Amino acid sequence: MINDSEYMSTSYICMVEDELNISDFVSRGLKDFGYEIDVFHNGQEAWNKLKADNRYDLLLLDIRMPGMTGLEICQHYREKYGYHTPILILTALGTTEDIVMGLHAGADDYVVKPFKFAELIARIKAMLRRTQALQQNSLIYHDLTIDPSTHKAIRSNIEADLSVKEYRLLEYMMQHHGEVISRRQLLKDVWDKDFDTNTNIVDVYVKYLRTKIDDPFKTKLIHTIIGMGYMLK
Repeated sequence: MINDSEYMSTSYICMVEDELNISDFVSRGLKDFGYEIDVFHNGQEAWNKLKADNRYDLLLLDIRMPGMTGLEICQHYREKYGYHTPILILTALGTTEDIVMGLHAGADDYVVKPFKFAELIARIKAMLRRTQALQQNSLIYHDLTIDPSTHKAIRSNIEADLSVKEYRLLEYMMQHHGEVISRRQLLKDVWDKDFDTNTNIVDVYVKYLRTKIDDPFKTKLIHTIIGMGYMLK
């Protein structure tokens, strides 16, 4: 057991690996570092769990799996939950083409078997540090992240170039996601106007945001609630 508190963590990891000797070795090592870990030996069983419970801070996936491959799990997970949870591919498939396929599927990193556990744990710690730092400083909804310190908006790892007012509008909508926001409310809180409800400035800027935040993606986040206003959902 490793007792150095520098390495201890309460992060939850989902490992999908059908080679029992590898899954046992890695899971014991991760537990020694203080991580909580659930291990699945079948890809479909793992995905059934992930669909119902998104509690994990990191996914560790083999590619060749019974039931569902690691790449399929990665793709489905990104489509459902976005890009906030880091995914590391751990596989014997180590060609450049294999690595590119894994990264294109949505993985953040790629470790080829055989591997040294010290390298694996270092990569896991680095990925979790980056994620935790991002979450502490950012507003996150689905696969959309905004950083109040830099006024940058990123959706599915693609950065959107927003004007000052576009950023403020998006920030306000993220702070009130799931709520219907009236045009009057947006005029008052984003534009500091308590009057002139005949202006269409809100609709114009919502259209600007949709062009940059929604149009390039299949899943739409900004919705018009007819007769009431807008909602981020």
